[in-house]
Amino acid sequence: MRKLLFTLFIIAGFGLHAQNAQNIQSSEYDWKKMDPKQRKEVINNLSPEERKVLLTKFRNNMVMENLNIDPNDKAEFTSLYTEYLENQKQIKSQFNSNFNPETLSDDEAKAKLQQSFEVGQKLLDNRKKYAEKMQQVIPCQKVLKLFQSEGMMRDKMNERRPHNGNGGAERPKQNP
Repeated sequence: MRKLLFTLFIIAGFGLHAQNAQNIQSSEYDWKKMDPKQRKEVINNLSPEERKVLLTKFRNNMVMENLNIDPNDKAEFTSLYTEYLENQKQIKSQFNSNFNPETLSDDEAKAKLQQSFEVGQKLLDNRKKYAEKMQQVIPCQKVLKLFQSEGMMRDKMNERRPHNGNGGAERPKQNP
């Protein structure tokens, strides 16, 4: 929940135009003129499915605007991009990072490490596959810019995410 809200605030902070924001939901919200408290209240009143739809529309509008996609190519590109993201999500779900490495045996740790390499390779292969598909719709420079902006957004989110150095699992506190 907090991750979703944070992502929405980041997207809103990227300067979406009020016109685009109004198209995001049937209601006439002017996201750009709302203060963070108002945005949070509106978002909290949405169902989880409505939040997901809103986030997807924010993301798609931001990408289209950032890449300056030709209006004739928007539908095809949006479909490809959504398909790419769904595949990436499905691949990532194959690796459960919610564990404490210190509690694993050597064999378990080796297996988990190998699994992480395999999932990483699948993610890379999927990215290559969709880069080729996207180049049939938009120029290579825009595909590169898309992947570059994904990395920047991921880095921004990671800056705000609390780190505990163990893949998301809680580590027992140790006395000094």
